[in-house]
Amino acid sequence: MSHAKSLDQLEQKQDFIRRHIGPDAAQTATMLAELNVSSVEELIAQTVPASIRLEQGLTVGESRTEVEALSYLKSVVSKNKLYKSYIGQGYHPTLVPNVILRNVLENPGWYTAYTPYQPEIAQGRLESLLNFQTLSIDLSGLDLASASLLDESTAAAEAMALAKRVAKAKKANIFFIADDVHTQTIDVVATRADQFGFEVVVAPAADVANHEIFGALFQYPSTSGEIVDVQGLIETVHSKKAIACVAADIMSLLLLKSPGSLGADVVLGSAQRFGVPMGYGGPHAAFFATRDEYKRSLPGRIIGISKDRLGNDALRMAMQTREQHIRREKANSNICTAQVLLANMAAFYAVYHGPQGLKVIAERIHRFADILAAGLQAKGVSLKHNTWFDTITLTQNKDEIVARGLAAEINFATNHDGELSISVNEETTRADIAQLFDVILGEGHGLDVAALDATITANGSESIPAGLVRDDAILTHPNFNSYHSETEMLRYIKRLENKDLSLNHSMISLGSCTMKLNATAEMIPVTWPEIANLHPFCPLDQAEGYQIMINELHDWLVNITGYDAVSMQPNSGAQGEYAGLIAIRKYHESRGDAHRNVCLIPSSAHGTNPASAQMASMKVVVVACDKNGNIDMADLKAKAESVAENLSCIMVTYPSTHGIYEQNIKEVCDIVHQHGGQVYMDGANMNAQVGVTSPGSIGSDVSHLNLHKTFCIPHGGGGPGVGPIGVKSHLAPFMPNHSVINVPGTTKGNGAVSAAPYGSAAILPISWAYITMMGSEGLKQATEMAIVNANYLTEKLSKHYPILYRGQNNRIAHECIVDLRPLKEASGITEMDVAKRLQDYGFHSPTMSFPVAGTLMIEPTESENKVEIDRFIEAMVSIKGEIDKIINGEWTIDNNPLVFAPHTQGDVLGNEWDRAYDRFYAAFPVPAVAKNKFWPTVTRIDDVYGDRNLICSCPPVDSYAE
Repeated sequence: MSHAKSLDQLEQKQDFIRRHIGPDAAQTATMLAELNVSSVEELIAQTVPASIRLEQGLTVGESRTEVEALSYLKSVVSKNKLYKSYIGQGYHPTLVPNVILRNVLENPGWYTAYTPYQPEIAQGRLESLLNFQTLSIDLSGLDLASASLLDESTAAAEAMALAKRVAKAKKANIFFIADDVHTQTIDVVATRADQFGFEVVVAPAADVANHEIFGALFQYPSTSGEIVDVQGLIETVHSKKAIACVAADIMSLLLLKSPGSLGADVVLGSAQRFGVPMGYGGPHAAFFATRDEYKRSLPGRIIGISKDRLGNDALRMAMQTREQHIRREKANSNICTAQVLLANMAAFYAVYHGPQGLKVIAERIHRFADILAAGLQAKGVSLKHNTWFDTITLTQNKDEIVARGLAAEINFATNHDGELSISVNEETTRADIAQLFDVILGEGHGLDVAALDATITANGSESIPAGLVRDDAILTHPNFNSYHSETEMLRYIKRLENKDLSLNHSMISLGSCTMKLNATAEMIPVTWPEIANLHPFCPLDQAEGYQIMINELHDWLVNITGYDAVSMQPNSGAQGEYAGLIAIRKYHESRGDAHRNVCLIPSSAHGTNPASAQMASMKVVVVACDKNGNIDMADLKAKAESVAENLSCIMVTYPSTHGIYEQNIKEVCDIVHQHGGQVYMDGANMNAQVGVTSPGSIGSDVSHLNLHKTFCIPHGGGGPGVGPIGVKSHLAPFMPNHSVINVPGTTKGNGAVSAAPYGSAAILPISWAYITMMGSEGLKQATEMAIVNANYLTEKLSKHYPILYRGQNNRIAHECIVDLRPLKEASGITEMDVAKRLQDYGFHSPTMSFPVAGTLMIEPTESENKVEIDRFIEAMVSIKGEIDKIINGEWTIDNNPLVFAPHTQGDVLGNEWDRAYDRFYAAFPVPAVAKNKFWPTVTRIDDVYGDRNLICSCPPVDSYAE
């Protein structure tokens, strides 16, 4: 009898599933035996309530091979038309230095790292983010900058919120926006203002004098290109005891006086044109700077300089008490996602070119704008303004010029009535200017680019007013003046990368954050020109490939979630929460129930939940949890009944934040619906739902989906993220639209929540590729194996540590919570000590003190095989042995490897050693560590010192000595 494999087997159509899921059949069988079950199906039956399990499987199709998926996607996105883009309005073609493209954007050492909550093993990206903050501070002319926000428009909305918090004009409720601010920014800010109950006035900038305001926003240069001296406008704002905010073009600030020097209180903008592709709208990093006196109200993260245990300078996230998971509804913002990977790219772009190189790029862009303007004026074309940096606006023959442009595969900005704007950029060449002359004037115009340049060079240019020409020194720190050859730049990037632990070192077991495989095949399309080089405001018919891919992803997510429609616009999970709550609020308003403003939130919820509810002007009522971590049903019923008349919704996470499948989840939904509310199901734990259950089938009305968790977009060292929302049909009319590009399938007039119509569109192919290569069967297997791995890890750890919560049949979902509080009471060792000691074993800490203080929440994901999970278990068991030595008196509480952890090379090799344990054990506590040792580069960091001595820009270069 033949034992030859069939052709189906040889074709390996499902090989990607095997690559994505860590444990093989033998490892799976061993783990199941440890759990005393005979099959995966038996474990799922014991774990997931029968009442919520799907009767029908997913229908996203059979799995594709990597070759098939990429070949098909290439054929789809090839339908995109890569016209020359002169649209501008916050998005510009840029030249990504190849050394940054290959070694940062395409490098898993940079894109698979987690948010730097464990700074000792994140000093590389923290230094790069400090460079970004220094760049933001220098160019803005202000005192303090964040480590990035989601996009320019979102940053402007955050500026409005800051203005309301800090302005002395306490009785004012008007936020003024100049009518020459970018259209999408007006849209996003107006949406946010509506939720806060602020009044927005959009009018010519000079009209700011006529309103009693708490803040105002100006664009510098304006969306149509004019360079306005905003100093007088800012003085008017200040005379009203209000806050002046300026949205600025980052490239122009190399030539223009900083808004801070003109009096601005907040300066913000997009860093996209510093070496980050347009990507059909994102992801891009926004910069945000303000005065030192407003530092406690600054949204987002701040990187600061502190000291480690040995007195060395060490970087960390400063003022972490502002973080949303701690402050909840009192948080400055619900935005807990920065755009770290993109901020790092922009920072490296500035480091690579340096201040002089950046200025040359800005001067070249400005010169091309001058040449274009001079040629057109010489031929009798009138321009709307007589000042500009890179953008000129025409007010005649618009339709004719636009038609000729499209015929020549050129896009202009056309969204203002009767006007056409042309924004030149870093990619613009002499030939491009000559082509623009042909399109606008017709051939035979006789203009010569070189001759026009010679005239401008000889006579100078007045398109930047003399009083607004920048004359101060910027980017003087050695980091921006040392790495201009590719050799030095490559080594600098690598030196920083080596300081950071990421998924290419070891498993990152963060509960709720789902640090799973980000497959290379999923990442490859991100930098294809067809994906990377489209402007988000190009006509839809030029983005046909994007539309096909987005529609396919939409339909798959509808099938996976059990919802009826999905919006791709929210560009973080927190933005998804916000968009979902807006949909709920507008739904109630449409039914005459505008008074419904109470949001029930379990005490175990993510900190962004109450912060998002506050941003939607909802009143948070906390629902208790019982001793087993479940929602207290009696308390829920009582609270729902007591607020029934005003109940808007409940925000609930499933499986719960405590890592279990609550048995009563359908009843929770029913109770809320019975009292007129909607159910918002946080999608953070979708990795335990896909293919097994779904929020729509459980009874939820809306969810956000963290594509950077369940659907494989990498965390990027703390961003990007994508948080699309899925909704039932009755909420679909209230999903976000966009004022520049109408999003098909949404209602006209709906406000935007993000700057671009499809948010961070350039990374949607990652999730598209994951779903299509896994197929219906693979997606379900991923969920099942996440449950297997988590229960195996829990079973092994439970012999050494208390497990805080368990669900039915003593099972957990995809994550478990290890309770360290009894050990702390017995030994004095804290969860922080355990987290830092894990670094010596080569691991990132699990999620610390969330959702319960004094605990570690651990999620192995389906991508880790048994060998790696066992290595992590070995580390945790070894650490438990170390704690036992303290309990039994062998080590004292102030002299043991946990309190001195982590141990750097300098620490271990130093001249003095007065520890109760030997040097070798400090660094190599188990044999496995020696095979692939990761060395933290600083010892334990002093958070208190850092907050008392807040320094958030680059320190002297000698402090970087290795």
